[in-house]
Amino acid sequence: MSTLIIWVMGAGLLLVNIMLRARILRLEARLKELSSPQEQLAFLRQQAAHKDKIPAIKALRKQYPELSLVEANNLWQQI
Repeated sequence: MSTLIIWVMGAGLLLVNIMLRARILRLEARLKELSSPQEQLAFLRQQAAHKDKIPAIKALRKQYPELSLVEANNLWQQI
């Protein structure tokens, strides 16, 4: 009987995990839609006028958390 309860609880937790993961993926996709590379470049150009490379990249990643460090560095190299 206890084995059955453990299996049912495990299946329930698995379903919750799948639902939450799907929601996170939808939210990440929406976040990427809202911030275009042109907006990111404009923000970085604004930051670059006042700061050095590292603080500007940190500010860019704080403004756009979905960017990786490599992507932010590539954007820096474009300006």
